[in-house]
Amino acid sequence: MLRITSILIALSIPLFLSAQGAFSDTNSEELAATINTADLKHHLDILASDEFEGRETGEEGQRKAAAYISSYFYSLGLPPVGDNNSYYQQIAYTAENWNIIELKANDNTYRHLWDYVSFPATNSSKEKQEFKEVLFLGYGIDDTRYSDYQDVDVRGKVILIYLGEPMREDSTSWITGTRQLTEWSTNWRLKLKAAQRWGVAGVLFIDGQIQKTIGEQRRLLLSPGFRIGRGEEPEKNYANNAFISPGIAQEIMGRKYKKVIKARDRILSTGVPQSVALKCDLELTQEKRVRQIIGENVLGYIEGTDPKLKDELIVVTAHYDHLGKKRDEIYNGADDNASGTSTVMEIAQALSEAREKGYGPRRSVLCMLVSGEEKGLLGSKYYVENPIFPLQETVADINIDMVGRTDEKHADDPNYIYVIGSNRLSDDLHEINEEMNTRYSNIELDYTYNAEDDPNRYYYRSDHYNFAEKGIPSIFYFSGTHEDYHQPTDDADKIQFDKMERIGRLIFHVIWELANRDERIRLNE
Repeated sequence: MLRITSILIALSIPLFLSAQGAFSDTNSEELAATINTADLKHHLDILASDEFEGRETGEEGQRKAAAYISSYFYSLGLPPVGDNNSYYQQIAYTAENWNIIELKANDNTYRHLWDYVSFPATNSSKEKQEFKEVLFLGYGIDDTRYSDYQDVDVRGKVILIYLGEPMREDSTSWITGTRQLTEWSTNWRLKLKAAQRWGVAGVLFIDGQIQKTIGEQRRLLLSPGFRIGRGEEPEKNYANNAFISPGIAQEIMGRKYKKVIKARDRILSTGVPQSVALKCDLELTQEKRVRQIIGENVLGYIEGTDPKLKDELIVVTAHYDHLGKKRDEIYNGADDNASGTSTVMEIAQALSEAREKGYGPRRSVLCMLVSGEEKGLLGSKYYVENPIFPLQETVADINIDMVGRTDEKHADDPNYIYVIGSNRLSDDLHEINEEMNTRYSNIELDYTYNAEDDPNRYYYRSDHYNFAEKGIPSIFYFSGTHEDYHQPTDDADKIQFDKMERIGRLIFHVIWELANRDERIRLNE
């Protein structure tokens, strides 16, 4: 009996070792090595070529890019899991831009994108409106701790307000009593929602840096803004609005300019709201052009091999859209984000090869290239609201956006990557990234932009955030911006493919660990 037991044990040892070996370090390194500069360059050169015309969502170049990515997934033998047995998740967008946008104060006519700016997405289409009065209403805040609307009749009126929130001389907020700012400072749309609730007809923000605001938004405003939907009018959440220069604000204030300044200073010194009625002949026209656009998320699915774990899913995202063409210039978006797209395609290839060789992955992986990112993270937003696979079974999102260049801070040493969001929802995810980097890559992991007070707010500005909002642990890999960001000069000849290779291999190791570990990563308590 003892001899038979020994034989059974002996026979079982190779089977056990084989099962363990399927997910060994050796296999992980072998698979990661298939992500190489030559293949990355091949994909990126095609995606960032003039033929693809900047890959603007809804345009021919974006459709060519989607076809290229889907044909690659087909060549890998990945199953079509999208709409109608395809590799696509189709999205209907409504594109809107200004047909007529005009602003007059008294006898002065002002120029859009020069003296003021107004965003179609936060405005309803309105023919010319005329007003005889504008109401200065401090900061336009409606909070239980401080409200500019208290005891003031604002219905049907245009209000003139400052951005931000009232601060004491010691730089503490009148609302929080600390140096911590509220969302009223970081999210100006809250003020539009408050104005809408109170029946305000229009909001004019006094923007002391109007030229900077216009400069940052000009290229995007020259293209239509997008929202998800087939042309139906969205729920009216925002009061109509515009950001105006201090010069326009002073014209509106007229003879009461000093009175308004005194009212503002009184708010800052006492924390008590103030308002001033201003006589002004104001005309505002905001007529939009609206049309329907179709875009696609492209889906590359690698089914897990473990019967108990394959229903759990790792999502790997990168946006493949860019800014398209502006007149005769093509915005090829080599770094933003053909670099991330090419990296995800190579990761899909490595995972496909793993499955063919019987290595795994144990959990399933969805490599998803999303559209509509440049229009407001819309492709990833659509997916989390219409998921192909259950969100409750989605373990993590790994997002890759701009990993092909070096920013000014790291000009002397390109061996780095910014890591954003890794510990926001799961310390396990953060620790796995650190461990995989120590074991395989030795890249500098820079957490500068992960700080909660990061003024750039990058955590909220790429596709991982839509997953994080649903409670799904997310990590965002990013190399930072550079002088060619959102410029027609973001071309393939400036990409550092050796850097892309190192980052791509690190990300693969993280995905491999997430997909093959026995226990699903835990959410922070």
